[in-house]
Amino acid sequence: MDNSFALNGRIWLETANGKLLGKGRVELLERIQQSGSLRQAAVQMKMSYRQAWDMVNQMNLQFSSPVLILNRGGKGGGSAQVTEKGLQVVAQFHAINKKFREFLAENQSAISL
Repeated sequence: MDNSFALNGRIWLETANGKLLGKGRVELLERIQQSGSLRQAAVQMKMSYRQAWDMVNQMNLQFSSPVLILNRGGKGGGSAQVTEKGLQVVAQFHAINKKFREFLAENQSAISL
């Protein structure tokens, strides 16, 4: 029997209202940035448009300014634009997550159960 252990985990931001930002929401914002479309990003992530819209709406309401601007569709369809705030949120999440991963790697040898 292998008795080795590994540190692992995920990091996310939450408020009193629940989860605000984590790996999935960051990926959603990144896919929207790449495609210019909330619907396309939702399809790529195999989630419903409604679920993606709810996630973005919650982030827009809880951050100090919107992370995404949605333009309703017309003949050519709608569009979505990640704001400067959204880009900052994504960058900060990646920086925090990198430090978290480094912490896990640096402390791996401390595990001896």
